[in-house]
Amino acid sequence: MSPLRIALLAATACVCLLAAGIFFYQPRSDYAGPIAHGAASTEELLARGEYLVTAGNCASCHTTAGGEFMAGGVAFETPFGRLYSTNITPDAETGIGAWSEQDFVDSMRFGIRPNGEHLYPAFPYTGFSKISDPDLAAMYAYLQRVIPVRQSVPTNELGFPFDRRSLLAFWKFLYLNPGAFEPDSSRSASWNRGAYLVEGLAHCSACHSPRNGLGAERLALAMSGGEYLDRVPGGEHRFWLAPNLTGSDRGLGLWSQEELADYLGTARNAFLESFGPMNEVIMNSTRFLREEDVAAMAEYLKSLPAVDLTVDAVPREQQMGRGRTLYNLHCGTCHLPSGEGDPEMAPRLDRGSLVVQAANPASMINAILYGPELPGPELPQRWREAMEGFQYLLDDEEVAAVASFVRHSWGNAAGAVTPAQVARQR
Repeated sequence: MSPLRIALLAATACVCLLAAGIFFYQPRSDYAGPIAHGAASTEELLARGEYLVTAGNCASCHTTAGGEFMAGGVAFETPFGRLYSTNITPDAETGIGAWSEQDFVDSMRFGIRPNGEHLYPAFPYTGFSKISDPDLAAMYAYLQRVIPVRQSVPTNELGFPFDRRSLLAFWKFLYLNPGAFEPDSSRSASWNRGAYLVEGLAHCSACHSPRNGLGAERLALAMSGGEYLDRVPGGEHRFWLAPNLTGSDRGLGLWSQEELADYLGTARNAFLESFGPMNEVIMNSTRFLREEDVAAMAEYLKSLPAVDLTVDAVPREQQMGRGRTLYNLHCGTCHLPSGEGDPEMAPRLDRGSLVVQAANPASMINAILYGPELPGPELPQRWREAMEGFQYLLDDEEVAAVASFVRHSWGNAAGAVTPAQVARQR
């Protein structure tokens, strides 16, 4: 056998061994069972676990509308197919009642089921991996005490090859970097607390970061805004844009730290009231957090350096003129001709709205077409009248014109909206 052929065979063998190693990649933690939980009593441990589960917004993803608490079955539309959240009540057959503490830690930190199967990264273990061992232990203790519900969830609806969980070993090899959060000694305790919450428990980047073709977060553009599918009023799923949370002047550079804390803690600030998918985050999670934790999250987010995405072409003069006419006819009474809004009628649309300023207009188009779905009856009504949707009143060109006018008036400069972008949201 020639030396060249031997070298080729050796190289092929090495590649095959590497591929096999990746294929069977199943990292496990060195978590060695129950640990020192740092709680003086069982009651304190359970209270701590409940608080952490709330901070992680677990209920929003594991509880269907009108369904049993944490019993799963929430549908997630992804580019790869439809996924359903799991039952995480302590039912032994359909939930996690038979899971050990080690099993729970491995699922949170490595996305692995007790039987060794890989979990899909729609479950954000890339963020949950940063949670500390004591906090994971407290979360496990609390979830084992919620009311058990015997309920099987629907089967995921994924086409080949995405229905093969074993292929996630390659995905994890490329994109999962497990390990608990490491504080930055050069930063304050509150900044580190905020980083721990934002990057770990609250997993904000899961929605607010763009993703690549394999569904992994693009780290170079972290927190600069992410597109995903979620429900609009009426129940259909459409694309949404989670705004830029970096220091960009089209992102959180528009808000003060206090304004951000107000929004996370109350669903409102001087600029707007929450609407759309963010309602669940605030109403089920951040509004229940301690004031100092909300302030810490705001401090960390306000420290993120600006990441600016490319602005599309500016609107043509004809489109701006048509948009101005439509705005004055349908919008100006409440939002005012100046775009400054009115404390009783409508939020401001001039500089300060992250949705208006976003490079991707998907969320703004949804608000125009379907009306902004507000946080719910738990909060006193802020506006005199709720905004109605315009999907049956304005056509695609008209919605594009009025959106473009708003995005390029009163100091806004966010790019023209095309009729094709509106049609996509319908």
